[in-house]
Amino acid sequence: MADPSSYRPSPGQIPDSPGVYKFRDEHRRVIYVGKAKNLRQRVANYFQDLANLHPRTRSMVTTAASVEWTVVSTEVEALQLEYTWIKEFDPRFNVKYRDDKSYPYLAVTLNEEFPRVQVMRGAKKKGVRYFGPYGHAWAIRETVDLMLRVFPVRTCSAGVFKNAARTGRPCLLGYIDKCSAPCVGRVTPEEHRELAEDFCDFMAGRTGTYIRRLEKDMTQAAEEMEYERAARLRDDAGALRRAMEKSAVVLADATDADLIAVAEDELEAALQIFHVRGGRVRGQRGWVTDKVEAVDTSGLVEHALQQLYGEERGDAVPKEVLVPALPEDTEAVSQWLAERRGSQVSLRIPQRGDKKDLMATVQRNAQQALGLHKTKRASDLTTRSRALEEIAEALGLDAAPLRIECYDISHLQGDDVVASMVVFEDGLARKSEYRRFQIKGFEGQDDVRSMHEVIGRRFKRYLQEKERTGEWEQTPPVSGEAPHPAQDSPAPAPADETDPREDDGRPKRFAYPPQLVVVDGGQPQVAAAKRALDELGIDDIAVCGLAKRLEEVWLPDDDDPVVLPRSSEGLYLLQRVRDEAHRFAITYQRAKRAKRIRTSPLDDVAGLGETRKQALIKHFGSVKKLRQATIEEICEVPGIGRRTAESVAVALASAAPAAPAVNTATGEIMEEDDGGTP
Repeated sequence: MADPSSYRPSPGQIPDSPGVYKFRDEHRRVIYVGKAKNLRQRVANYFQDLANLHPRTRSMVTTAASVEWTVVSTEVEALQLEYTWIKEFDPRFNVKYRDDKSYPYLAVTLNEEFPRVQVMRGAKKKGVRYFGPYGHAWAIRETVDLMLRVFPVRTCSAGVFKNAARTGRPCLLGYIDKCSAPCVGRVTPEEHRELAEDFCDFMAGRTGTYIRRLEKDMTQAAEEMEYERAARLRDDAGALRRAMEKSAVVLADATDADLIAVAEDELEAALQIFHVRGGRVRGQRGWVTDKVEAVDTSGLVEHALQQLYGEERGDAVPKEVLVPALPEDTEAVSQWLAERRGSQVSLRIPQRGDKKDLMATVQRNAQQALGLHKTKRASDLTTRSRALEEIAEALGLDAAPLRIECYDISHLQGDDVVASMVVFEDGLARKSEYRRFQIKGFEGQDDVRSMHEVIGRRFKRYLQEKERTGEWEQTPPVSGEAPHPAQDSPAPAPADETDPREDDGRPKRFAYPPQLVVVDGGQPQVAAAKRALDELGIDDIAVCGLAKRLEEVWLPDDDDPVVLPRSSEGLYLLQRVRDEAHRFAITYQRAKRAKRIRTSPLDDVAGLGETRKQALIKHFGSVKKLRQATIEEICEVPGIGRRTAESVAVALASAAPAAPAVNTATGEIMEEDDGGTP
């Protein structure tokens, strides 16, 4: 535990202007980021008597070893820089919200020549218009199905679209008038884009115009005795009304607003956000967080606003944001939101009327979400704790292994040999800590030797990190003894293991040791892993192996395995860890194999880039036909000179063609006409 007075800056050093400050621990990792109107006043508050500090703040300042700051011009710049640093450094003492699920959005890809309507999850992409988020993907599909009657926008994938364009036949939706079939030229790109923009306008809340237009056209068709057309227009209007009814009007005057509510206790907080567009609830999402810093409701709201709108621009930031408590610096936050939207944004607490009633509904959702989260977490935490305790007892560990690393080797008959490392912390997968390895020390298939290499490489990097931070003290070898492997000069990092970055505050890749190493295999693999640790002088990390045949647990130097009961939570956790390592390894191995297979004789032509390769394949249709072409015919391809054409002809002539593919059901020889590798 550090004494804050040991790194306290003198008052004259700290400026009294706006800025952002960072606390770092003894290993230079950033553990807290904050902003202030007046850096001198704010930073000084952390160095008062520890008894007067909030317990969480006390824990942070005693963990830190230094503090630094950056001066900015305005409070808005401080807000933006704080958000950027929290996202970059992921400080352990800052509140960070995590989604309780991956929410689907209705997306319109306006960045394509023929925009497509589809369900999307994950990070938002530039040039794509998003609506939602929705609670369920099926709700999006129901809405889209109703609206395609009126706005027959493309919904097919790129592959289906290209195939229809090639064959000149649209898909089923094109035949039933739920797609305007731009793939076969029924509409021009401009007409199809206009349909997509009308679709977006309707989803954005501008619904009255289209309903009135359909009703007017229906009346006119009836007067002209075009009863079939009138019936279609009537059904179209009905479909739009049903799509509108799926989100009832909650606010009058076609209001665009986001409502944020917070439910909290001493340890955790839950947020609920309702997205209201055109007076209707168009989306809802929920976040939960551990209160790892001393923060009140206004601070939680400010963090939520940063995370919610930090990557958004334009209409994604609504005209009005309703919150249960205003941030400490309301004016700066409002200005920051206005800059992101491009126009004024109202940030306020609803006091009366429909907005206050809707806020109460959002608040009830937040309370229910917090209660549900605590119930799930209590159940999960109890189970995980029992599993870790069972593992510790079965393996004779002094304490529960809070960090477990598991390793697996994967290959295909000795080719593309790779290894995986997965990490579980407190019984949960920590995917940001997963690592992949290529076996480089030898050729061929030898799982035991591969395991020894991987464990050695991983923990050599760990010792290098300890040496860099001063945690590992080098001691000279006794006279006549060989130098200890851990004291050798640091070896260069393998290509698939990125070097630890300099003291920039980011977590290092191999900085944290596990309490337990699990290997996929039996006695030989366990012995190899233990030998690698012994060679590095590491004796405080437990090792075990999980053999798949009978699911028995092997320990180093034991002739008999440890057999856990089939109903054991500890065995179930070890199986999950082992299966995840196997999945991660085989995924990497398949990717490497696919990359190796996707090679072409054209890859050996010096100076021939990907663009000109594609031009050649497109011009001739396949590598087989390109091989049959003369040099003069190759020169006809735009961008291909005679020297390049000669190099292509030589490369293709020297490459032996592969055996033809055979349809095993019919015995038919399949012609190579898809542009693939010969």
